[in-house]
Amino acid sequence: MGAGGEKDGSAVPDEVWAEFLRTSGEGGGDAPKEPSARAREAAGRLPDRPAEPAPWRAHTPGRPRRRKGWYVAGFVASLALLVVAVDPGGFIGWSGDGDRDAKPLAQETARPEEAPPAEPGGRPTLAEPFRGSPAVRWANGTAGITVPAARATGWMTEAEVERALARTRDFLVASNLDPAVLRGARPDKAVALMNPHQKVVTAFVTTSLRTPGEDHDPLLLFSRFDPAQARPAGDVVKTRGRLSYREGRLGALEVTADVTYVYPVAPAGGGDEVVRVIVRRETVVSWDDPAKVSTEKGTFSLLSYKTDLTNGGCDNVTGSFRPEFGGGGAGADADGEAVDPYDRTGPITEGRGGCGIATRS
Repeated sequence: MGAGGEKDGSAVPDEVWAEFLRTSGEGGGDAPKEPSARAREAAGRLPDRPAEPAPWRAHTPGRPRRRKGWYVAGFVASLALLVVAVDPGGFIGWSGDGDRDAKPLAQETARPEEAPPAEPGGRPTLAEPFRGSPAVRWANGTAGITVPAARATGWMTEAEVERALARTRDFLVASNLDPAVLRGARPDKAVALMNPHQKVVTAFVTTSLRTPGEDHDPLLLFSRFDPAQARPAGDVVKTRGRLSYREGRLGALEVTADVTYVYPVAPAGGGDEVVRVIVRRETVVSWDDPAKVSTEKGTFSLLSYKTDLTNGGCDNVTGSFRPEFGGGGAGADADGEAVDPYDRTGPITEGRGGCGIATRS
C-alpha cells in the first residue's frame, strides 16, 4: 500500500460500505473463530447484505496435534464484498544484556525482497536470548515499527494523519508489547482505541478475554503469556515491521500494520532454557469520518487481521501462548509444510493448514 492518496478499486458502493460499517455487529452471530494451532488462514466472510446484522463467520480446520516448534494459526476475515485480511513512541519492550554486539538493521520501509540470512549458530540463553536468530539485529520494542511520514489523506489533515498513525502504533504497543498485557493482564489501553460501535468486534473481544476458547481466542489480537507457565527472558521484545496508509472507503484513513514480534521466554518454575515465540500480525484499521460512519473520537474500526504464530502451542485455546520447553522439536509425522517465521517477503498467505515445521526459531 502506498502512503496516502490511493483509491480503493472495489465495486462496493459507498452507501453500502457506510451501512456495513454502521451495522456490522449490531446483531448476534458467530465471533471470529480461532483456528487450531498452526492451521493456516481459516477464511471467514460477512454476509453480502450489509444492511442486515453482519456476524463474523469462520471455518475451523481439522485439529492438528500439539507439538513443539509448530508454526501456528493464521486467520482471515472478509468484509462484505471486499476481500480484506482481518489484523507509541519510546516504549521499552521486554532481553537481557546479551546480543549487544550485533549490528542493527536499518528500519524496514517496504516489503523486503529476501528472507534474512542465517545468523551464527548457537542456542539462546538468558544472557543472550536472541542468539542464533535474525532478530538479534532487529530493533527493540517500538523502535522496530516504522511509521511513515504523514500527509493529508481523505478527510484528515496532515496533522490528523500523523496523530492517527501514532495511535495505530499505540494499539500495537498496547496489544503486543505492554509488559502487563504480556503477563496476562487485560489490554484495556488497546481496547480503548477500538470503535465501540463495532458491536460484534467488541463482543468478541469481551468474551475472548473473559472466557477464552476455540471460538473466542484473544491471541488473534493480543499477545499474552500465562505467568504460571512462562516468564520473560529479559526485558526486550524484538520487532520488525512497518505501517502504511492510503485513502479508504468514504474518505477514511486506512492504515495497515505488518509487524513481527519475537518474545524470548523461559520456564516459569525456573531453569535457564530459553525458547522464542514468534508472532507476525497483519492488521488493517480504518480511521473513519464521524460525519459518515458511526465512531468515537480517537478510535478506529477494525477492518481485518491475520496472525501467524510459531512456538506458541499447537492446538492451544487457553487464551495465552504456551511455549513448550524441554528440548525435542518437530516430529517426522508433521502434517504441514516447513515455514520460515522470519521471512517477511510476502503477505501472510491463505490455504495452508495443519501442523508444519518452523525452519528456525
